[in-house]
Amino acid sequence: MTKLTKTKLGTTVAAIALVAAGAAGAEPRTNMLHQWHSGANAEAIQVLGEMYEAAGGEWNQTAIAGHTSNTIARLRADVISGSPPAAVQLKGPEIGEWASTGLTANLNALAEAEGWEDVVSAELVSVMAPHGEWVAAPMNIHRIDWMWASASAMDAIGETELPTTWDQFNDYAARMAEEGIIPVAHGGQDWIDATLFEVIVQGISTDLYRDAFVDLDLDALQGEDMVAAFDQLRLMVGWMDPAFPGRGWEEPLNMMAQGEAGFYFHGDWAIGTMNAAGYVYGEDYLCAGAPMNSGEPGYILNSDSVVFFEQSDPDFIEGQALLASTIMTPDFQTVFNVAKGSIPARMDVELGDEFNPCQHRSLADLQAATETDTVVLSMAHNMSVPERFRRAMFTVISEFITSDMSSEDAARAMAEAVINEY
Repeated sequence: MTKLTKTKLGTTVAAIALVAAGAAGAEPRTNMLHQWHSGANAEAIQVLGEMYEAAGGEWNQTAIAGHTSNTIARLRADVISGSPPAAVQLKGPEIGEWASTGLTANLNALAEAEGWEDVVSAELVSVMAPHGEWVAAPMNIHRIDWMWASASAMDAIGETELPTTWDQFNDYAARMAEEGIIPVAHGGQDWIDATLFEVIVQGISTDLYRDAFVDLDLDALQGEDMVAAFDQLRLMVGWMDPAFPGRGWEEPLNMMAQGEAGFYFHGDWAIGTMNAAGYVYGEDYLCAGAPMNSGEPGYILNSDSVVFFEQSDPDFIEGQALLASTIMTPDFQTVFNVAKGSIPARMDVELGDEFNPCQHRSLADLQAATETDTVVLSMAHNMSVPERFRRAMFTVISEFITSDMSSEDAARAMAEAVINEY
């Protein structure tokens, strides 16, 4: 795990010392509810705990294993019992829904004092400050639409440049299959299925993605372009090995990096795992944005953030200010994201050599996609639609992958699943 240098630590403590000196006699403390229970994710959250304690706070955490829905279920139980946690890892529409309850803490004074709106990526400001009130602090920007490729598999088919359209990808995959290489590494869990599918949809059409996965437009959900996206998914299922059902996300990552499989589509937290395993960019794996038939740059954005709930205990109130301010320091944004594989949510943080080449590419691609208006929020990772719609679409996507359902039937089922959740 990346450790904090003495210089960075001193800078961080100085930057947030005034925040911790708020209410007389208060001793800042927190208990953060999150889902980073293992691997590189657990190491990354440990960075936050170390920095929080170094700044004078008492750090406690509650890690919930499994799906995001497990964390949300725990949060609801705590709220119902009258003891909402001081800080919770939440994303996207869930932030706005909780803010609408009146139970979240108002961070506007802190945000204004530290100039958050001037430095946070524009795509995230409305997410973190729904209804004009800051209730959350963004920790990072994850890119979902990464195409990871085995360097040895690319060598086997004599290609040096990664495919940029789905037709070109299909050609590469077919040639890898002829060489005895599994073209597509995949894990068999619903959120992994949905991650692959949203990458395909964005590559088919950004307009389709927005209409279907942001606006929940019924015509788009069951239209010709969605059928084409399911057709592409069906091809990719045919290129997966038979053992994928039920598999997690790290095994297919290793299959790709070790050359057993050619391609893997997954978010950039894969970087933290590959760094820990000793895989080297350019030698073991390559990276690029997933194919975009339009020829424009694409970017599916996900962001981990911490939402703060109102507290009555002065220690926890001061702890919230200290935690939010710690998260927003350039030092934390650097150290945390180097460990996690993402890039800072602050656009004023310069990426140095400690960042992986793929992280540098992520920032460049984000800037390019912002200029062409092709940045979209992730459906699969809790950023674009409420949980009930997301889960309904997950069910259809996974059923399609594990059955002989036609693309037309899948598109209709997707629309029907959304209708049933209204």
